Amino acid sequence: MKKFLFTILCVLCFSFLLQAQHQVKVACVGNSITQGPGREHPDSWPLLMQEILGDEYLVKNFGVSGRTLLKKGDYPYWNEPQFQEVQDFNADIIIIKLGTNDSKPQNWKYKEEFVADYIAMINTFQSSMDEDGEIYVCMPVPVFKDNFGINAIGMKEMEPMLKEIIKTTRVKKINLYKPLKKHGDLFPDGIHPNKKGNQIMAESVAKKIK
Repeated sequence: MKKFLFTILCVLCFSFLLQAQHQVKVACVGNSITQGPGREHPDSWPLLMQEILGDEYLVKNFGVSGRTLLKKGDYPYWNEPQFQEVQDFNADIIIIKLGTNDSKPQNWKYKEEFVADYIAMINTFQSSMDEDGEIYVCMPVPVFKDNFGINAIGMKEMEPMLKEIIKTTRVKKINLYKPLKKHGDLFPDGIHPNKKGNQIMAESVAKKIK
């Protein structure tokens, strides 16, 4: 009986290890909208997406509140430990949702460097991935109310830049503006979506990468 139980335990452990080895690893890069209530909080859109995708995927939230894509921004994502953690994660898929904080006046004065900095980040992440790894650039969620220094004018100017970045680097695009543009009621402060808004984001991203 003991041998039988030991054999079953070994089979289960082997199956678990085999499953873990074959999980598709997804890294979610972003600011407070990605971090949500917390990187490990089940209401953040990356972890809501984990529920949608199931056990075949391993989703990790690397969002950091207030961070910019611009290297000269007030709080660049480049300087955070999560920037290196994304590379160490060796992801199969990386989702980048940065830019909202770049629209703040103190950051957007460096807008001429936005395209080059974004391409540099993509290149850095690609160097940490296998050849068949995929990177997705997100068109940011709508700004329904100027708040925290974030403004809709900067976001509008950013749109053609993001399209240029996607075309130049040949990465894939996820449009998060379109599915949320009629849902201002899901953005209590005009900037950050609530759980229902995060659910829409999770569903939109999952649909593109699955």
